[in-house]
Amino acid sequence: MPTDHSFPGRRISAVSMIVGPLLLLAGALTRVPFPFSFTEQLAAVPRAPGLVIGGYTAFLAGNVLMWPAVVTLARGIGRTHPMWAAWGGAFVIFGLFERTFHAGINQTAFRLVLRRGLDSATAFVQDSYQDTHLFSYLSFTIMFGWYVLAFGAYRSRVLGLTGSIALASMGTVPLGVLKGTDAFTIAGTLGLCVAFLPLGFRLVREGPRPSRRSVLLTLLGTAVVGLLAYASTLG
Repeated sequence: MPTDHSFPGRRISAVSMIVGPLLLLAGALTRVPFPFSFTEQLAAVPRAPGLVIGGYTAFLAGNVLMWPAVVTLARGIGRTHPMWAAWGGAFVIFGLFERTFHAGINQTAFRLVLRRGLDSATAFVQDSYQDTHLFSYLSFTIMFGWYVLAFGAYRSRVLGLTGSIALASMGTVPLGVLKGTDAFTIAGTLGLCVAFLPLGFRLVREGPRPSRRSVLLTLLGTAVVGLLAYASTLG
């Protein structure tokens, strides 16, 4: 695996590989108590808004956090198989964009339930479910990107057979708006943990320990980012 200082860097990549899959798994497990269909997902919001919205938010956070891990994995593949790295990395990242777009619709639907009622929100989602938009043409990347990336990881020996199969299982996770958790969701997010967590911990072990100055600057930067994040909610 790359351990130099190329973007996104060893530490960011390690955090992405460890925390991203765990958040996806946590979000998926949180949705287990509720039936899979979008009508049942919406119906669960009035009964357990914190659990439903929190689970979807955790899944969204994990999805967004995965891009550094994918970039770093693609860089490792690209050392020997640049074509598989390019196509696999690009498709997976496009798929992450697609899932983020779906997550925005999910959050809007949840707010409609809380502010306009369940019937209104359900009717809105049902009426607009098949509407065509830009991301309609990229849905295939959500599934096939993981297959291409996993094959490239196996061919390049960045991952072994078990890790590559585990990575490919992420392509079986259902896609679309307001999808609940099924066996494929659990298998895919667990597979992502199997594939990425060992790589993330390896990156942590391989690099030098951060200096005191780096730790202080990181803490300061984290505080500034937190303030900016809070300020963003005010507008």
